[in-house]
Amino acid sequence: MNARLLGLAMVVGLSLPMAAQAQMLAPGLWELTSSKMKVDGQDFDPSLILGQFKQLMTPEQKAMLEKQGVTMGGKGVQVCLTPEQVASDSIPLTDPRSGCKQEVTDKTGNQWKFRFSCPKAQGTGVATFQSQKEFTTTVTGTFNATGIQQNGSLDTHAQWLGNNCGTVKPRA
Repeated sequence: MNARLLGLAMVVGLSLPMAAQAQMLAPGLWELTSSKMKVDGQDFDPSLILGQFKQLMTPEQKAMLEKQGVTMGGKGVQVCLTPEQVASDSIPLTDPRSGCKQEVTDKTGNQWKFRFSCPKAQGTGVATFQSQKEFTTTVTGTFNATGIQQNGSLDTHAQWLGNNCGTVKPRA
């Protein structure tokens, strides 16, 4: 498996959907799936990369992700949002310790434009809210997950799965 692709999927895919902050989303279990991934102009299938990552992930890595409020499940990554999180201005879909920062630069209708900066990634994106139970993001930026600067883009779809988060713990 290409470590650079895994780096893009983890850095960009998990750090960017946080643009959903302050939009009145339904609390509960959400699943984020990614599609249309490009790295330096080449198309990749994020579901294949996620599948490989799930297979290669050690129990310790899985436990670390779950401690951060992220569960690999279904067709993507699952997160639990509490009523307090969806009512605030900051829905923590990324680990607060990640060093990522995000700023909404424009709110027009059901679309929010944002820019982000992480220790190994930066760029811009657009979040489009279809309803309280569904939104999409499109992100473009540069990342340096393995010491090589690359350009990438990723589309993510977030779907509400229900009120009950089951074993998925909310992020602190």
